[in-house]
Amino acid sequence: MALKDYLGEQMLGVLASYQGSTIVHHIGVVYPRRNNQLQLFIPKGHALAVGSLVTLHLDNRTGVDELDGNLRVYRTSYKGRITAVDENWATVEALEYQLFHGTRVVEEWVSPGYAFPHDARPAQQLPTSPLQTLPPTEEKDHPNKVGVLTTLAQNQPHTTVLAFLSTEEDDVFFITLPHTFKSQVLKREPRCFFTIDERAKFTFEQTIEWNYTILEAHAHLVPSSSPAYEQIRNAFILKNPWEAGFFLSPDIEMFHLKKISLVCAGDAR
Repeated sequence: MALKDYLGEQMLGVLASYQGSTIVHHIGVVYPRRNNQLQLFIPKGHALAVGSLVTLHLDNRTGVDELDGNLRVYRTSYKGRITAVDENWATVEALEYQLFHGTRVVEEWVSPGYAFPHDARPAQQLPTSPLQTLPPTEEKDHPNKVGVLTTLAQNQPHTTVLAFLSTEEDDVFFITLPHTFKSQVLKREPRCFFTIDERAKFTFEQTIEWNYTILEAHAHLVPSSSPAYEQIRNAFILKNPWEAGFFLSPDIEMFHLKKISLVCAGDAR
């Protein structure tokens, strides 16, 4: 089966790509083709070049405002290469993807000769979050149960969807396990991006009117000894009770993404 059989004819996609010495970040409308190439429309324009490596997060959670702990939506971090550009459009061919539903891989593809770039950078000690108490949480984001994290893996970014908590000051918190790929990348490069979209509150057509926010951030750890730790964890459980069992695990890591800049401010925030 093709990706479009699982994801639909059109969806939002979160794209990241290294262009020279900078990283570009876009949300666009994605139209999967039967051969698993993607047609991508970015309404505000782009500077993507033919041959560029890109990573897109794709999922079919439009209209979903309640999820369970296994994220039972179809989702993938699609690694590809730009093969054509035409004004606000770009064509992307697949290099690698794994399509997940819950914890199960339902489709996967690796182009002959392609391997996701090995990251040879050494791990570093992440700074500790300076927060001693949890600031007021962002009520507008309460219906948005999950967001998209972009980590700056070597030579090609990586994307993943995960539960999050946000504050009125644009702090973002998430909880994961130390062995995960996102945790390992952040310990090599703590700069990252986080995308919050409004598809849980709007129809697809309204969401395409660009109700989304992209934050550039720097990752900090929140140690279990921090006075803010239990406050943050309790707020996570209130927002995402379906993940309570995971949030209460003794093996988790808690990350605080401290805003560097607001790349794009959503209309609804």
